[in-house]
Amino acid sequence: MADKQKNYFEALYQVAKVVNSSLDPAKVLDKIVTGVSQALDTKACAIRLLDPRRKELIMGASHGLSEGYLRKGKVLVDKSGLDKDALGGGPVCIMDAQNDPNFQYGDRAKTEGIKSICVVPLKVGKRAIGVLRVYSDTKREWSDEEERFLEAAANLSAIALDNARLHRALKTDYNLLVAHEYRLDDN
Repeated sequence: MADKQKNYFEALYQVAKVVNSSLDPAKVLDKIVTGVSQALDTKACAIRLLDPRRKELIMGASHGLSEGYLRKGKVLVDKSGLDKDALGGGPVCIMDAQNDPNFQYGDRAKTEGIKSICVVPLKVGKRAIGVLRVYSDTKREWSDEEERFLEAAANLSAIALDNARLHRALKTDYNLLVAHEYRLDDN
């Protein structure tokens, strides 16, 4: 097995372990973005989640991006063709983020030293809930193998988020049931 494939396998193994061992979405997403960035040897990685109105992508976790870049402004789905396309299907990669009209913050990419970006959707079933982005500081063509790796990492991220959501809902339902039974016992 090639070294790169071993890195992908090891990164996915570590991500799956974290997803399986924690219901804390922040912890899981932090480990995912760090592992993905290291496995692909990229400058940075981030997970952005759709807001309830599905108009904005909110930062869920990031690795390797400066505070200034993180505070650059809202990522609006309608203004980011890159994210809009990814949310509607599969991976979308651009080689020149600084000059591509589909990238909302090309000027900030230049300041941050970002050259190429690849974005894949996070999906629960067929519904996109966010995106996984990787950022390269060199112009780079993303291989099919890298895109498949990113899709697998994005799928694990979506599973982790859905598990945390289901756990919260179950905990709330349980607490309501216990409170209701407690009130019945008092009568």
